[in-house]
Amino acid sequence: MRTAAPARSCPIILPSRRIEPAVSATQPPPLHKLPVAKLKGVGAKLAETLVEAGILTVQDVLFTLPLRYEDRTRVSPISDLTADARAQVEGEIVHVNVINTRARNRRLLKYRIADHSGELHVTLFRFYPSQLRTIRTGNRVRLFGQPKRNGLLGWEMVHPEYKLIDPGRPEPLADTLDPIYPSRGDISSERMRRITGNALEWMRAHPPEDWAPQPDAPSLAEALQLLHRPTPDVSLQMLEEGVHPCQRRLAFEELLAQRIALLENKQRMRSLAAPAMRPERDLGAELIRRLPFSLTGAQRRCAREITADMQRDFPMQRLLQGDVGSGKTVVAVLAALWAMADDYQIALMAPTEILAEQHFINISEWMTSLGRQTEWLTGSVKGRARAEALERLRTQTSPVVVGTHALLEEPVKFRRLGLVIIDEQHRFGVEQRWQLNAKAPEGTSPHQLILTATPIPRTLAMTLYADMDVSKLDELPPGRKPIKTSRQPWSRRGELIALMRRRCLEGRQCYWVCPLIDESDAVPAAAVLDSAKELARAMPDVRVEVVHGRMSSAEQSRILRAFRSGDIDVLVATSVIEVGVDIPNASIMLIENAERFGLAQLHQLRGRVGRGPRESFCVLLHPDDLEPNQVERLDALVRSNDGFAIAEADLRLRREGELLGTQQKGMPALRIANYGRDSDLLSGVRRSADALLRSDPERAHRILERWINLDAIRFHQV
Repeated sequence: MRTAAPARSCPIILPSRRIEPAVSATQPPPLHKLPVAKLKGVGAKLAETLVEAGILTVQDVLFTLPLRYEDRTRVSPISDLTADARAQVEGEIVHVNVINTRARNRRLLKYRIADHSGELHVTLFRFYPSQLRTIRTGNRVRLFGQPKRNGLLGWEMVHPEYKLIDPGRPEPLADTLDPIYPSRGDISSERMRRITGNALEWMRAHPPEDWAPQPDAPSLAEALQLLHRPTPDVSLQMLEEGVHPCQRRLAFEELLAQRIALLENKQRMRSLAAPAMRPERDLGAELIRRLPFSLTGAQRRCAREITADMQRDFPMQRLLQGDVGSGKTVVAVLAALWAMADDYQIALMAPTEILAEQHFINISEWMTSLGRQTEWLTGSVKGRARAEALERLRTQTSPVVVGTHALLEEPVKFRRLGLVIIDEQHRFGVEQRWQLNAKAPEGTSPHQLILTATPIPRTLAMTLYADMDVSKLDELPPGRKPIKTSRQPWSRRGELIALMRRRCLEGRQCYWVCPLIDESDAVPAAAVLDSAKELARAMPDVRVEVVHGRMSSAEQSRILRAFRSGDIDVLVATSVIEVGVDIPNASIMLIENAERFGLAQLHQLRGRVGRGPRESFCVLLHPDDLEPNQVERLDALVRSNDGFAIAEADLRLRREGELLGTQQKGMPALRIANYGRDSDLLSGVRRSADALLRSDPERAHRILERWINLDAIRFHQV
């Protein structure tokens, strides 16, 4: 028995979290429900500052891990210094010199210290007169800073931390590594260290409920204690790389909580009511007979999976994942025709007008062949045209609409919305994606199909989309020639421009992609406007135009239509063309500063060529001196046209930062885990979550609450 969907239900991220008060005078609440104001030393004003920084509870304090650590637990001999690590040294001041400079009448303070192994030079570009009373020959100092080689002078530190040492009273060394916390507003690292110290004290007195992923894993309390106050014997390198067992313990549980949240959400969705679509007429089969091409086996398989879902009486939640050019749109249209044949309306929402327009061109052509109308609704549709479009949707004269965020606006009403298709959903907020669902008839939820052209490694997809069923288009249409990709140094730029000119004069069209719109002093990379001027000068007989994200949607569409019709030879663009641009005659792409793009993004850009009968080429232009890891990333693209293989390489190579596609769920951002670095944990996380939900669902939910703000994913009446 399915329950009716709430009248206007959608998961909403609330502006702030509500912290529940303690429910018992004797039993303190769990750390994730204990307000930060309960900590010793945290008054009302500091608590307010912490809350503004997103630290609401004692657990938030403990889950704010240090960015890095500094080792003041030992004094290094000067002769052991290296240029790649900050260090602590101690010695006697053997020389002091104040130097007057001509620049702004500034004075420099330089001094030299010596220990049993050597000497170290110290430079202060700014100093107070009082420092001259302590920095004197014969005094002993302890310094902490970044050493560097300064020619014949040897080792030098600039503005190190320093402390005067009394030879008769040895200064004790730190007993733990010093944690350096991220700055949050007015909260300094030192202040955060004091706050975490009090939080650790509370945790030791009231240990949190524990769940160990493996028998030998540290407890949650042990992991937090070590990560906030590491002892000298802990590997600093492991901590900095994020691979210490205590970091992995926390990462595992955080990923576990994310999967539990998604699985619980999946169960909630299956309790809602949706139209069970079982049409008597197969409009999809009629379209297939009219198509000038044959569907691949993967397209037919995915279409069957989707229509099978739509026959059930709870909402379909399915991801259609396909590589560039794998034919996702026609599969989505087959789903739309299934709903249409059962007298339901369909809404397809895309994040940009460029992508929406490409969908509209294809879909309206196919729908027209079946005598069906396709509506177009974006922010650029105004006045009478807009009013008429809204009326056709309200009366179901138009069974299918393609649009952008404009579909979410309150005046847009449907008579019988039964299927929502969202393309590139990671570009929408979670609330936006569900606003469209709320336009279904009272008491029902529409089926939802998500399209993504971002190939995601299997283990990662099973984690990110645990609340969805996944259909995978892993077969390209026949006849598509592989794109020949090469990487070339900047020193060959002139040759490449000359080659591009020759190809344009032969009738081909080309893309020239840059990472920036304008030249920037901060980022040494190619800019669209400068490159377009240069190309126009170098190729006066070739028509060059630009398109970028600062242009209006109407202007972008005008330029792309001109490119599609052959009125432009070379389109100089930013990554605005990454998705939704289908120009069959464009067969050459050159990407400047390719090393500045993500691997998955480069694959998406490359997919703009190779859509016609001609052999296509993609050139990755880069500085002559690349870092080894940059060479490895670009070579992965050169070696393969398979988006799923490239996604696996991206996951393996990009150990830090955000992988493209990992924030598509609207889930809270990870605080400790990292999908790239911790990808090897995902299989174990999946097994543990499934087992825990079967054997102890209450504990599973408590783990979920510890890590995730349920207001971000739970259904609310609005």
